Amino acid sequence: MRPVIGVTAAFHEEEERAFLSRHYSDGIYRAGGLPVILPPLSPEAAATVISPIDGLLLSDGGDIDPFYFGEEPLPQTETVSPHRDAFELALSQEALARLVPVLGICRGMQVLNVAAGGTIYQDLAAGARNSLKHRQEAPRWHGTHYIDILAGSHLAAIFRTTRLSVNSFHHQAIRKVTPGFKATAWAPDGITEGIEATAHPFAIGVQFHPEGMWKKNPLFLALFETLVTACRAQRK
Repeated sequence: MRPVIGVTAAFHEEEERAFLSRHYSDGIYRAGGLPVILPPLSPEAAATVISPIDGLLLSDGGDIDPFYFGEEPLPQTETVSPHRDAFELALSQEALARLVPVLGICRGMQVLNVAAGGTIYQDLAAGARNSLKHRQEAPRWHGTHYIDILAGSHLAAIFRTTRLSVNSFHHQAIRKVTPGFKATAWAPDGITEGIEATAHPFAIGVQFHPEGMWKKNPLFLALFETLVTACRAQRK
């Protein structure tokens, strides 16, 4: 039986519409999982939502409200979704507390870090020195900068390398990695590109977009396959 993996959806506040790129669901299904899209519900629903699923994927999207990491908004902060923020942060906390396998991608990695008490840059150009171009103007499947991966980390084991060319579509990024997690990958400018939990069996975040790359480069499907394997182990 395929493990059930909940995937968070983006949310348009004015249209009250949840949506998700099919690259996520296709990747999970190709890797052996059964994707279920999770539209934003109330934070109180997080415990109910997490109970029947075997794993969680936090997808990409807009900015996180800086309220959640103790800051006032800068002019560079872009569109936020109050409903999505509140639900995903509660959902992440439930997944971490219950040891449910969780993978965060781009915004999802930032959500995972903030949910556990960490902080992010509201805008790289405003807060980080000598930042690279992290919003590429190239196809989503194309890697535009390299990352260095920590030897001995989950990511190094998954990709079987400590250097990887990745895509990049973000203007926010992790500033302080929360206790309980460690940084496992970095861009050449020092921006954190990967994190993983130190005690949780499988809680990983990546700043790049493997869902946009795996169809052109099957190496990136390994991240989804490893999530599915972790979900099967958790079910047992």
